[in-house]
Amino acid sequence: MKVLNHYSEAPSKQFDGEVVKGVTGRVVVGQADGAANFCMRIFTVEPGGFTPRHSHDWEHEILIHQGSGQVFKDGDWSDVSSGSVIFIPGNEEHQLRNNSDQEFVFACLIPKGAPEL
Repeated sequence: MKVLNHYSEAPSKQFDGEVVKGVTGRVVVGQADGAANFCMRIFTVEPGGFTPRHSHDWEHEILIHQGSGQVFKDGDWSDVSSGSVIFIPGNEEHQLRNNSDQEFVFACLIPKGAPEL
């Protein structure tokens, strides 16, 4: 069993460029912990930041933990905030962005075999 008192205890990786901006990613539960089926990641998106717009074979399950932002869905942007849940099927184009002035934090689950970060 693994217990983190706070997700910020997990090592972080910064992403910042033209395709992805102001994003910090953390694997809080993954293969290194013996998780055989899923990986849980926590992402923090700074104000004005965004994840890359992309698609892939696997699904995502996302829980918005803190703040507010938007998710790109079916060619348009939908508002999300703390407590929102997002399901993204495989091969669906998606992106999240922070259009607020506070940090936007979400948990993201992916299946085994997908790149953890």
